[in-house]
Amino acid sequence: MSDCIFCKIVQGEIPSKIHYEDDNVMAFEDINSQSPIHLLIIPKKHIPSMVDVTEEDRKEIIPEIFKAIQKLSEELNFNNEGYRIVNNCGDHGGQTVKHLHFHLLAGRQMTWPPG
Repeated sequence: MSDCIFCKIVQGEIPSKIHYEDDNVMAFEDINSQSPIHLLIIPKKHIPSMVDVTEEDRKEIIPEIFKAIQKLSEELNFNNEGYRIVNNCGDHGGQTVKHLHFHLLAGRQMTWPPG
């Protein structure tokens, strides 16, 4: 999608500090970090939100996102201390970028409720 900031990152039009990339998934640092480690994990395919995930996406892309999260937690060495995975869906869920993404937060004690 031409006006999507995350699609522009995938296309290399907007620079980003990328921590993981394969054929279907990309992970990069959030520019508005909420913790010492704050990555965004996205499908390269433009999917507006969880509401728009297809059966094929559930079989193919979503598992790859969680494999990337697990790999990142091990490579960045916060898998044993713990971390938070967040997906905001829709306006009431706090989603501000209309491209499916998961926040991976680590490096500090997380509190509950988050907000």
